[in-house]
Amino acid sequence: MTSLSPPANKLWWNEPIEKTELLWISLVFVWGLVMTFMMPFWHITGDQNLSTETYRTTPEAFLAKAQKMVDKYTVRKDGPRQTPVVKPPAGSDVYLVARLWDWWPSLELQKGQSYRFHLSSMDWQHGFSLQPANINIQVLPDYEHVVQFTPNKTGEYSVICNEYCGIGHHLMIGKIYVVD
Repeated sequence: MTSLSPPANKLWWNEPIEKTELLWISLVFVWGLVMTFMMPFWHITGDQNLSTETYRTTPEAFLAKAQKMVDKYTVRKDGPRQTPVVKPPAGSDVYLVARLWDWWPSLELQKGQSYRFHLSSMDWQHGFSLQPANINIQVLPDYEHVVQFTPNKTGEYSVICNEYCGIGHHLMIGKIYVVD
């Protein structure tokens, strides 16, 4: 029998399985089990998966919380758009607003201190990508996402929208300054 001619016996399921085929089937099955058990293992032991809290909110309520933080902790204005730079106390809640085509406000954080980032969108779905920390979250309107973040090195971090949100998407870059 070849692959071009049909088998003489049409009941193919009664044919014995060849050893090489059985070997490949066994390898695929074992690899599938390994990958299935690795997912919960890496979620528990790995640093790449964030366990976030998510709450329902409204854009108005979230913006009010962010504005209150900006009014209380602004230390300077930055850039051509005069974006406020906020320096909240270590361990506090930090509110970051996503809107066409802006991350608002900029932040100044202490190295080695933990912060709870509260993220929400005012309009469309945006992607929160914090580089070089490599934190990625989808930010949706009407939801408040809370992420724990501890910067481990000083410098300038970029907050990039990695979910296409319109013609000004490439301009949607926020700043986080980490100082000693």
